[in-house]
Amino acid sequence: MTGTLLNIVTVIVGGLIGLTFGARIPAKLKETVIAGMGLFTAAMGLQMFLKTENPLIVLGALLIGTLLGEWWRIEDGLHNLGKFLERRFSKEGDDGSNKFVRGFLTASLLFCVGPMTILGSIQDGLTGNFELLAVKSVLDGFAAMAFASTLGVGVLFSTIVIFVFQGGISLFAAQLNAIITATMMNELTATGGVILLGLAISSLLEIKKIRVGNMLPGLAVAPLIVWILSLF
Repeated sequence: MTGTLLNIVTVIVGGLIGLTFGARIPAKLKETVIAGMGLFTAAMGLQMFLKTENPLIVLGALLIGTLLGEWWRIEDGLHNLGKFLERRFSKEGDDGSNKFVRGFLTASLLFCVGPMTILGSIQDGLTGNFELLAVKSVLDGFAAMAFASTLGVGVLFSTIVIFVFQGGISLFAAQLNAIITATMMNELTATGGVILLGLAISSLLEIKKIRVGNMLPGLAVAPLIVWILSLF
């Protein structure tokens, strides 16, 4: 839960800065910082991939996971959920109440729906390593700053969703610690590293659009492949 608590703190701090000084922060500064975080995230993803003991397991997990993700249309589902919520709670001529709800929902979806959230929470729960959530926390802090400057105090209340969703994943992952072997964890981490690299290229550096969300099932497939191979 350490990473989740850190994430909550950065969102609150970023949100408060956005409410107070948001209009004075140059857009170019925000863009440059996010680009720097994108490069760092890509480097971290590569470092995580190097933990693999068998690259073919990572390849198999990504291929099978992506097939499942495309079949289940995970990425489309997440986007559609965001659009539905925005249509439901954001209308022309928003009053203060709807602005609050829009800020809350927009920030909650951004901070809680994505590969970095799920991978970081699993890693934090299984091993206590919250480095990935720390990187996410910095990114979320800057995002909260930008959102709060335009959408208001509702952004700060997204920390409730972060605590429940992200913390819940970490607590659930901690319960699996007894059945996850070191090899399973290495391959899960390596698979997550490739997904993280894709996230950096797609969302942070904006080099090429990649449907990274559809690769998420690979995180479950990788340990499963290790288990199957251990039976032979």
